[in-house]
Amino acid sequence: AFDDAVDRGWADPRRLHTEGRTARLLLEGARESFAASLGARTEEIDLLPSHTLALHAAVRAVARGRRRAGRDVVTSAVERAAILAAADFAVTQPWDGRTGSRVVIGVDRLGRVDGDAFAEAVRAPGVALAALQHANGEVGTRQPVEAVHEAASRAGVPLLVDVGASAGHAVLSDAWDLLAADAGDWGGMPGVAVLAIRARVRRSPDWPEDPERWSPGGVSVPAALAAAVALEMARSTRAADDAHRRALVDRIRSRVAAQVPDVEVVGDPADRLPHVVTFSCLYVDGEALVTELDRLGFAVGSGSACTSSTLEPSHVLAAMGVLTHGNVRLCLPPDVASDGIGRFLDVLPGAVRRVRDALGAGGL
Repeated sequence: AFDDAVDRGWADPRRLHTEGRTARLLLEGARESFAASLGARTEEIDLLPSHTLALHAAVRAVARGRRRAGRDVVTSAVERAAILAAADFAVTQPWDGRTGSRVVIGVDRLGRVDGDAFAEAVRAPGVALAALQHANGEVGTRQPVEAVHEAASRAGVPLLVDVGASAGHAVLSDAWDLLAADAGDWGGMPGVAVLAIRARVRRSPDWPEDPERWSPGGVSVPAALAAAVALEMARSTRAADDAHRRALVDRIRSRVAAQVPDVEVVGDPADRLPHVVTFSCLYVDGEALVTELDRLGFAVGSGSACTSSTLEPSHVLAAMGVLTHGNVRLCLPPDVASDGIGRFLDVLPGAVRRVRDALGAGGL
């Protein structure tokens, strides 16, 4: 799909010549496909170059648009760093001479937000926006989005739902007012994110808005078309992929807990995404373990999923109150092979032991 769109959709879709009209048709076709896949109307779909930018745009524009209703933004403690940063930015902007606060709702040891506390927070006066992920991309735990959305709707507060880890991997509901999705997470080309906003949501961007879409300059037409096709494919094979990967994650969770000393496997063991698993090893440096596993041919993450390059302790794990040392995060692609998982599980105990020995923590 990408190659075909490069040949036919290379032109600027705002131009009136034949090539421009062709590119626009391809782009509009991608938006229609996204709308059908995500449960939105085509006119509610905007395309942006990155998931981070989509989250920033959603929080900033709605917080500003609803500033007369209030200046506070409610989030869970385990949202992506992009949402937390955008909320902190939005509540401190003196758009009307007032500022607000980011209200943080805690989670339990499985990483699930306290739904009752979240509902109480959105009912408080002065709330402009609430944000809750569909499921946590680091530990896989699903969130009570439907119950929170019902409470937010009764309070007249729009709910931003981040499905960056879920779209293409799990069934999504219509319990949202704003929806942000990341094409790269379901196998699309880099450089495309989807932001859906219900027509009833009031927004007021604090940047020069492009007449065509939120993101000035638009997005790559070939990348958008390829992302739409990839999402359709992911949805068509989701049931089989779910069963395959869920079984492998169950295998990883049980064997890691049984074979690696001083390890904590985190996240809900059942009500979770099918492809994400995270565990933490005591007396292990996360960077050293990632490097050792990379040497053995396995690319894994460590630290927060949204800030993994910093290798800082995960704010998600810290909010859960679980072990943050020696964190390893796996995200399994749909075509992951069972024998590859088997080899990973065979070499993992030795890798952890070598890292502990190198740090002088062997035998502790």
